[in-house]
Amino acid sequence: MPDGYVCYGMHVRFTLSLRQVATSEIPMSTRPDSYPERPEVVSRPPAPLEAENSVTAPAGEIPEGETPPSSPCSSELSADAAHPADRAEQLEQLSLAEQMCVLRHLPTDEAAEALAELDGQGARDVLENMDADDAVRILSEMWPDDAVDVLDEVDEGHRDVLLNSMTPEDALELRALLTFDPDTAAGVMNTEIILVNSDASVDEAILQIRSELEDKEMPYYVYVVNNMDKLVGVLSLRDLMLSKPGTRILDAVGKQDLITVPFDADKLEVAQLLGHYNFLCLPVVDREGHLMGVVTHDDVIDILQDEASADMLGMVGAGQTEDVDTPWLISVRMRLPWLVINMLNSAMSAFIVYMFEGSIAQMALLAVLMPMVANQAGNTGQQALAVMIRQLATEKFDRRKAWFAVLREAKIGILTGVIMGTLACFSIMLLADNLLLGAVMGGALLLDMILGAVAGGSIPLILRALGRDPAQASSIFLTALTDGAGFFIFLSLASLFLLA
Repeated sequence: MPDGYVCYGMHVRFTLSLRQVATSEIPMSTRPDSYPERPEVVSRPPAPLEAENSVTAPAGEIPEGETPPSSPCSSELSADAAHPADRAEQLEQLSLAEQMCVLRHLPTDEAAEALAELDGQGARDVLENMDADDAVRILSEMWPDDAVDVLDEVDEGHRDVLLNSMTPEDALELRALLTFDPDTAAGVMNTEIILVNSDASVDEAILQIRSELEDKEMPYYVYVVNNMDKLVGVLSLRDLMLSKPGTRILDAVGKQDLITVPFDADKLEVAQLLGHYNFLCLPVVDREGHLMGVVTHDDVIDILQDEASADMLGMVGAGQTEDVDTPWLISVRMRLPWLVINMLNSAMSAFIVYMFEGSIAQMALLAVLMPMVANQAGNTGQQALAVMIRQLATEKFDRRKAWFAVLREAKIGILTGVIMGTLACFSIMLLADNLLLGAVMGGALLLDMILGAVAGGSIPLILRALGRDPAQASSIFLTALTDGAGFFIFLSLASLFLLA
């Protein structure tokens, strides 16, 4: 194997990261280029283990032949918590002091995996309160993309202290990744990948993978680059193993139409592309085609879950990044504007009812029936709204197809409106012995349900055209429309045909 192959991937990775950070093309996040000076953090020695005749060893390591010593918090996690996700779930049930104690006494690799699985708020609290040496030890063991996700939650000053305490190599890589917008492909990519030179043979590539695998995430594909560090091919591990010995890696790759994503592509677009092609990971490249990293399928699952949660919260006017750990005053600030808008919309509906005060006074039964019209139309609109938002979230936007979807919702609204209107008409005729009132009720239901279906399909498209998130407060606008229109249609028909 030619000299330098083993370290080639690591050398190229850091070279590319520095090159990208130095270019003005890279979308920078809101973080400042430099952090304010902060007093050096004095590291405290870890709490002594409560075990007799314990053997001194580096943190997270057990001397060979020795039984792992018990720790003051070793009983906090059950024996069933073997998977990092299970450990994180149990850690979230503990106090902050207990969390730090458990992570401090876990083997470093296990602590790193558990910290990566904690939610953003929990991981931030742990890192900001943990001894700096312990925090750096755990962060250095994490995959770069996971470490960046955690550091992104930490206060800027403390983050700088942690980075300054790391090895220059680790700090350089993490600082480079932290400059990318977290909502782009570069913000979620993993840089721990194995790069193989196009001049290598299949046998040399296999030896290189074996030598580097321990320090890299599981490679699903082999990424082949030329002497200019540009991506020229992708080879699955299966195809690599089935290639004849002595074959040049470039010949094994053959001619390919490479599917890559630019570093500044939106992460949701990356997730959709990965799902479309059913790949396990997708390479991220710069403007010149240099390989910067890969987005893996586990990152995509997180992206889609976050997007679904944001859509669900946004539809009702809550903060799209809000959770139960969000400070309540911040939640108030995020929700209040939409509550004010909702009150204004409700005032419009109330004014419409006030306009027909005389009609309601003459027939009190109208006040009983009119909420049914608004509620039924609102539910119809919510169904159309959910389908349209899902469509926009899972596929690329096609203007023509989207408006055909609105026409489809109108057809659904007409048929369901006819069915529900007929049922309402006969029910009222039997209960109130008033055929005309039943007909008015049925007609109002039909018209308002058609309006609700069309509005539910159209509102996300209108918001998108205005440059807003299609899911943001769509439900509030829809409810205002179906309530106001429902009251107006029903009371107008009643005034015209029943009280004229």
